[in-house]
Amino acid sequence: MKGRRHTPEQVVRKLREADRMLAEGKTVADVAKELAVSEHTFSRWRNQYGGMKADDAKELKRLKDENMRLKRMVADQALDIEMLKEVARDALIDCQAAISA
Repeated sequence: MKGRRHTPEQVVRKLREADRMLAEGKTVADVAKELAVSEHTFSRWRNQYGGMKADDAKELKRLKDENMRLKRMVADQALDIEMLKEVARDALIDCQAAISA
């Protein structure tokens, strides 16, 4: 069963609430249970989003998406370049064969 995805704003909000609960003396396990996430997810969120504001988290998500899009574009261009090199190599072989015939 795949869990639900939280938006960066939701994560930051839940982390702020978690900090409040931890300051009240609750354990990490209790906090994670109350937030309806696993302890692993909670610690991953703290490592990734700890100390961020909601706008910062939204900007981080936007930048990650843009980076992924740009990497895909570079990969596509690299494939195009390799294809063109192969076509040019085949055309050169054909030209050499035609000249020697």
